[in-house]
Amino acid sequence: MWERVRKRVFEIVEVAQPGDKVSQGFDISIAALIVLNIAAVILESVKFVYELIPAVFYWTEFISVTVFSIEYLLRVWSAVEVRQWRQPFTGRMRFALTPLAIIDLAAIAPFYLPLLGVDLRALRVFRLVRLLRMLKLLRYSESLGVLGRVFKRASHQLILVATGVLGVLLLASCLMYYIEYPFQPEAFSSIPATAWWAVSALTTVGYGGVVPVTAVGRLIAGVISVLGVAVFALPTAIIGAAFVEEMRHTAT
Repeated sequence: MWERVRKRVFEIVEVAQPGDKVSQGFDISIAALIVLNIAAVILESVKFVYELIPAVFYWTEFISVTVFSIEYLLRVWSAVEVRQWRQPFTGRMRFALTPLAIIDLAAIAPFYLPLLGVDLRALRVFRLVRLLRMLKLLRYSESLGVLGRVFKRASHQLILVATGVLGVLLLASCLMYYIEYPFQPEAFSSIPATAWWAVSALTTVGYGGVVPVTAVGRLIAGVISVLGVAVFALPTAIIGAAFVEEMRHTAT
């Protein structure tokens, strides 16, 4: 009997199969609760809204954590229905270390942190992890699933581009610091401070009144500004190619 119950629980908590009304209702309910949580996190930052209905935010969080905790436990309990996690203990442990299971746990962890004696001042930062609940929608949205597979497919190329950008950023920061520091010690006071200028220039968002005054510094600034175009062009091209490939793979 327990095996039949566990199998049915697994069918319900996983993405619904066609015709399974109970599982479809569960998926819709969880997705709606996730959207409600995202809205609550946003509205909670509006002071007059929070002061007007603080109890609503508390009970929304309490009910959400209760539901998500039960969902997480049911997923771990019923995971042995999958062949690769068949072993009662080690199989469930391996399931708990999968990316989506980690997201599920991280989404409810901030609520339980005070019970473990975590400093409430640090808790304010950890509560931002609640936004990870948005990632739980990956289970229920095919579009988000496709997007996730696209980034996974292009991950190696994106890492390579990111490494190159960091290298250019570091080189530009060091060069600009040693060139401009003698003339502008306050604006380019250190390499980390100069790195902020380099980030602003590389992303072409501007850098306020901090501008190089030497000829070499201006030359470097011009090169960095031109390279800033590639910062957006290369990842866009990589993601676009991966998206086309994923669509072709899905169609076949």
